[in-house]
Amino acid sequence: MSSREKVRASHLLVKHQGSRRPASWKDPEGKIIQKTTRDDAVAQLQQFKSDIESGKSTLADLASKNSDCSSAKRGGDLGWFGRGQMQEPFEKAAFALKVGELSDIIDTESGSHIILRTG
Repeated sequence: MSSREKVRASHLLVKHQGSRRPASWKDPEGKIIQKTTRDDAVAQLQQFKSDIESGKSTLADLASKNSDCSSAKRGGDLGWFGRGQMQEPFEKAAFALKVGELSDIIDTESGSHIILRTG
């Protein structure tokens, strides 16, 4: 696979009641996730996105503290990935971004995300 067929991205995931696995590293029993609606997740992500765009915070800092993905331990970094390795809506969004660009809110079976393309 050539480098043109791969991207590198970081993300921040907020799981909610509709997520396929309603538990995470920071909420292993899923007590908070089960009470979180998709609208709640979107509202959180909109605030995070605003904080990133205003320079108040970085995606890495916010992901480390708030992401429901285990990639939080790496500031949300997912490393390099090619087509067919991520859920389709996530993959489409990541490949459509320019390096340094932040996505709108993306919904997958895992929950709701914001994605930063880093490579």
